[in-house]
Amino acid sequence: MRGLVLRTIAAIILNGLVGCGPRSDAIVVITLHPSNPTIMYIATNDYIYKSRDEGTTWEKISGGMSHSRVIALAIDPRFPATIYAGTKGDAIYKSYDGGHRWVAQKNGLDDVTVTSVVNQILFDPNDGNRLFAATTMGIFASDDGGDTWKKRMAGMTDILMVVTLAINPQRPDVMYAGTSGGVFKSTDRAKTWAKANQGLVSPELLSSSRALMVSAVHVDPGTPDLVYAATLNGLYKTTDGGSSWTRIGLGLPDQMISVMNISPRGALYVAGRQGLSRSDDQGMTWKQINVGLESSNIRSLAIAPQDAKTLYLGTNGSGLYRSHDGGETWHRIRR
Repeated sequence: MRGLVLRTIAAIILNGLVGCGPRSDAIVVITLHPSNPTIMYIATNDYIYKSRDEGTTWEKISGGMSHSRVIALAIDPRFPATIYAGTKGDAIYKSYDGGHRWVAQKNGLDDVTVTSVVNQILFDPNDGNRLFAATTMGIFASDDGGDTWKKRMAGMTDILMVVTLAINPQRPDVMYAGTSGGVFKSTDRAKTWAKANQGLVSPELLSSSRALMVSAVHVDPGTPDLVYAATLNGLYKTTDGGSSWTRIGLGLPDQMISVMNISPRGALYVAGRQGLSRSDDQGMTWKQINVGLESSNIRSLAIAPQDAKTLYLGTNGSGLYRSHDGGETWHRIRR
């Protein structure tokens, strides 16, 4: 059973992703500049691309990197020319010039080279030199802008694969990790972790915590004890900081949720193989928002920092889309 779950996880994280030519490849990651709405980055199965004109034109910016697939991108909010890229099998790279040149940052990341995947890179909102990486070999933290990394898995017994991380923006000591065995919580900036699976994993499997893979975790920016967890078997939320979870979104068309995001105003978006849905009332009711999409197989979603109504969506075969009305209508961005 465990082998089947891990194979399913690997297929979702690493595959799902049949490229359909240079202009319709899977859009694995979308990362938007924190203050300039004209600049954006995407990663496909083959390259990183940068646009300086809201997607009208693109340039490849993978110089200096290996040919490993890029799975994660993160922009330093203080110095947006500094970008981090997490790869499949070659750890983390850093660029100081907006992605034109890259240098490897592997000191302390020996565990995440060759076979593993860097699924996410996350900044501490109060300290731009402190970063966290979620990988298939666990959680790693850096206090010096990625120059050195240390593993942070104390308390995560029987867990290896960490898919996603979330941080409380008002109390950055509080973090959540979505793993191959449910959710873990830290109250000391990832130094130690404890299971936070009540209601998320069935009681008979709670002790082993191997029943569920969490694909995304998001903290509501206005209500930090309100946290959402997307899994391979449905959507959950907690209103007490992870002490207990309740399943929501039972009417969603696909319960295998691979994409989730939340706007600064609290609009919640989830997606998978059957399109995108939005909730404006903390998951009580949902609306499918797929008008204009040529494919319902969604891979990535980003919300513009300057305008919560502007969204970018990446698919697993029909390219990149943009919406200016919170997802009500979508328009293809040609590359």
